[in-house]
Amino acid sequence: MGKLNKTEREWQRALSPEEFRITRQKGTEPAFTGKYWNSHQQGIYVCRCCGEPLFSSEHKYDSGCGWPSFYRSIENAAIEEHEDLSHGMHRIEIVCHHCDAHLGHVFEDGPEPTGLRYCVNSTSLDLKTQEKNDEDNYP
Repeated sequence: MGKLNKTEREWQRALSPEEFRITRQKGTEPAFTGKYWNSHQQGIYVCRCCGEPLFSSEHKYDSGCGWPSFYRSIENAAIEEHEDLSHGMHRIEIVCHHCDAHLGHVFEDGPEPTGLRYCVNSTSLDLKTQEKNDEDNYP
């Protein structure tokens, strides 16, 4: 599947101001405030912007950082990595492969088996569960 290309105006119409700031302008939500930082629900975390599957709750863990953390993505092709030199730091930004939504950053201080910590903004995600009475369920 190719890239999803929308104009900035189309993204502004499709997303809330906070979703737009984080996913399209590379923002960050405050630690310990996002919807999923302490969630233990089972399911698949998809991109808020395009719905592509990104992470499984099976790979989520409590890193103590205040953002949802995963030790791997659902598949290698789901996430792209880019060098980020903003704010006087050297980090690796992670974005959705399908629509280039900013998700967060990946660090090399995670648990085995990967040693990685995908630190993700809750605002960049939607959780799709299999619970019948859940508002965010699988189609």
